[in-house]
Amino acid sequence: MYRLFIFSSLFLLQSFTAQQTEFFKLKKYQTAVFSDALKENSGLSFFNGKLFTINDGGNASEIFEIDPKSAKIKNSLQTSVKNLDWEAIASDSVSLYVGDFGNNAGTRKDLKIYRFKADSLLRNTDYQPENISYYYPEQTDFTRRIISNDYDAEAMIYLNGKIHIFTKEWASRATSHYIIDPTLKFSQPAQKTESYNTGFVVTDADYYEGKLYLIGYTKSTEVYLMIFEESQPGVFFDKLLKKYYLGSSVSLGQIEGIAADDHGLYISGEEFRHPLGKVKPRLYFVPHEKLR
Repeated sequence: MYRLFIFSSLFLLQSFTAQQTEFFKLKKYQTAVFSDALKENSGLSFFNGKLFTINDGGNASEIFEIDPKSAKIKNSLQTSVKNLDWEAIASDSVSLYVGDFGNNAGTRKDLKIYRFKADSLLRNTDYQPENISYYYPEQTDFTRRIISNDYDAEAMIYLNGKIHIFTKEWASRATSHYIIDPTLKFSQPAQKTESYNTGFVVTDADYYEGKLYLIGYTKSTEVYLMIFEESQPGVFFDKLLKKYYLGSSVSLGQIEGIAADDHGLYISGEEFRHPLGKVKPRLYFVPHEKLR
């Protein structure tokens, strides 16, 4: 986990034209404030119509079902594994996936994704999940470089029987799309399929009806959302539909989660501290029609 302590003017933006980036005031779509139990929430995902989140590294290894309107905790699922640096959550029809692959320093060689079969987890807190281990074959240097390496990650989705990871590239301010096979029982090389120069670090992703949603921020606290259209199965970066500037972390919080359903987008932020104070962790909801 890394907290942004870099403060910039609220009016400082990246250079862009109106054709490239649209302004969208996310602040007015706030629906709730998270309790302190979820002040370090990281990632959102729908599973069987229910909204789930997790806390990131250094917190308890729990999976939380939350109310999509009030952000209140409806259920807390205890797990039997350690939360080394949990950063993302995704799901298929029977399982929840938790990405323990936070890597701000770029030194980790134990990247993993836990697969929790939901029915087993609900019945037994001692249930042992499957451990999906992987590595980035392009990474050959593991020198400690805090928030200046390209092998961090906080975003993943499940699609077409595979896990898709979108990296958080501090040095390049881009993202790379990697694919993981969840059926393999050995540590596997992640398959890099495409990259995109986002201009910000990606902190979560979701897929809904042929569209990929990527959200994140810059070191100078600017928050962005990008929407891509799937051009062929599992390929996204050929067709960017929209890029939105959502505001600053100084007013929105440190945005860490996004999930979509039939109604719209749910966006979450963890507590954000800056020299003038702190922003409470918040949940936002944006109807689909507002982004068309």
